[in-house]
Amino acid sequence: MSAPEGDAPTRARVVHSILENGPSTAAVLADRLELTPAAVRRHLDQLLEEGVVSSHEERVYGSRRRGRPARVFALTDSGRDSLEHKYDELAVEALRFLAETGGEEAVIAFARHRMASLAVEFEQVAQERPEHSPAQVLAEVLSRRGFAAAVRELPMVDQLCQQHCPVAHVAAEFPQLCEAETEAIGQVLGRHVQRLATIAHGDGVCTTTIPNPPKPIHEQNRESHS
Repeated sequence: MSAPEGDAPTRARVVHSILENGPSTAAVLADRLELTPAAVRRHLDQLLEEGVVSSHEERVYGSRRRGRPARVFALTDSGRDSLEHKYDELAVEALRFLAETGGEEAVIAFARHRMASLAVEFEQVAQERPEHSPAQVLAEVLSRRGFAAAVRELPMVDQLCQQHCPVAHVAAEFPQLCEAETEAIGQVLGRHVQRLATIAHGDGVCTTTIPNPPKPIHEQNRESHS
């Protein structure tokens, strides 16, 4: 049974909330979106029927609470695909025309132009979030652009992980988009970064390694004499 057309915007909010925050229970979604639990469950039932989300029992750590475990809802692969931009085909056609008329250099110029505002947004978010590291600031900028980014901190490096790519279908044919994005990330952070995986090439997550900044000379000298 199909849901009323007027419910579509709210279902889209539910989907994007799961995308941005990860698998969630109906109660958490209701609180986050300021909806009633009953309304959220109705939308989740429809999304389950459409194959956009899947569900499993919430893992309980420690002593088990009374009653049935809550169900956690996550996006399926087809649910992620449904978020791709509806104008992918038009974008691919436009870039093909650009490549045919202006050559690869024109495509590269377009890709770089598309990322030109990244530094400006980075500075704005850095001022808003002074407690964030540069990598965390960049993750927030990319999340605002629809990339659902987060930072994984490792001993020697940070890993920038983008769970979603709004232009993945286009970038699969025009990797210049990914290359320009990697170049812009390195320029914004002032470090040589390395792209390890991309959704456009079939990986589950876009992953970029960001080396930790070098330690000040006095700290290096102290460590060498310790």
